[in-house]
Amino acid sequence: MRGKTFGGVPKDHWRQVNDRLDPETDYREIYRNAVAYEFPWDMNQALSFALFRTYAVPGIGALLDATGQFTGNCQKRYDDTALLLEVPAEKGFDDPDARAAIRRINQMHRAYDIPVHEMLYVLSTFVVVPKRWLDVYGKRPFTDHELVASVNYYRALGRHMNIPDIPETYLGFSQVMDDYEREHFAYDEGGRRVADSTLALMLTWYPKLAGPAVEMFSRALMDQPLRDALGYDAPPPTLETLSRTALRMRGKLLRAFPARMTEQTVMDLPRSLAHGREVAGARPRGRWRTAERSLAHGREVARATDLPRRRPALASPAAGCSWSALRQQLSDPRDHLGAVEPDRLESLLVGQRADGVLHLEAGEAERAHRPGDLLRDGLG
Repeated sequence: MRGKTFGGVPKDHWRQVNDRLDPETDYREIYRNAVAYEFPWDMNQALSFALFRTYAVPGIGALLDATGQFTGNCQKRYDDTALLLEVPAEKGFDDPDARAAIRRINQMHRAYDIPVHEMLYVLSTFVVVPKRWLDVYGKRPFTDHELVASVNYYRALGRHMNIPDIPETYLGFSQVMDDYEREHFAYDEGGRRVADSTLALMLTWYPKLAGPAVEMFSRALMDQPLRDALGYDAPPPTLETLSRTALRMRGKLLRAFPARMTEQTVMDLPRSLAHGREVAGARPRGRWRTAERSLAHGREVARATDLPRRRPALASPAAGCSWSALRQQLSDPRDHLGAVEPDRLESLLVGQRADGVLHLEAGEAERAHRPGDLLRDGLG
């Protein structure tokens, strides 16, 4: 992990930088400054709690439970989600790596019959939950520039994911999220299992003796509707007050700290890729070389063929199957490799190369410049 650099600039350096940018055109850069420099810990925590909110929707929680991805190997799934979502923010939507990452996300989603309203709800949590977290616990809230940039960033991400009817303002996103939760929040055994698994994962990021306190602290930060939908007991009122007060004090103390001048990414988090997935200790020259290798086995494709809302599985291509023959097996050309079995995906795409799926798909993205290709891939 790289050393951290602070100071040498005014304490409000990143606020000044973002204020000089245009949130209508520079939204990706503004959002990146907020996530990687100004509020890295807060944004990570807020987006983690955004995930918890999605588990409280039975349709989402039950599907995640059925895939086994968030219960069988939660750290891997958590890391992979964060890694894929980070690339567009870091490199921009037009970068080949970002296009490959978004294509991979779309492939995973197309493997299941996910309703549009669920996709829009999840997108809204990425906009609303961080803003509300910073309002209460951050060293400062988003500025108007930063809030507009966040909205525009996720509007762009939603368009690349072919999500229709995306709100144009923060108020629109907050209304979508709040109305959806009032209508859909409910207890589901599958959602509870996924929430328990994610919470258990979070406990592994801290010393073992701190586990019970971290678990109680996490529940203290949940609002009551979320706890009710997940079936979690509320902690004692005194503990809830102390937990929330401690976070507010942390935010106030951070105001005295110098500006952070070293970006923090998913790959910098000490628990990320904690199961030895391709990280050999030294940081690679290219940060995404590690991320690419960790995705090289196509493991995002669910192995089971009898999961709810699962698209029909394709027959495994025979050994030596050509790329053109593989394409002919796909019922929808937009699916690309989304329904191909993981082991065959590795042998067909990766072979003996170590760069992995993102690198190879980036090469394909670089060749796809025609409007038809962009519409086909959902990246226009």
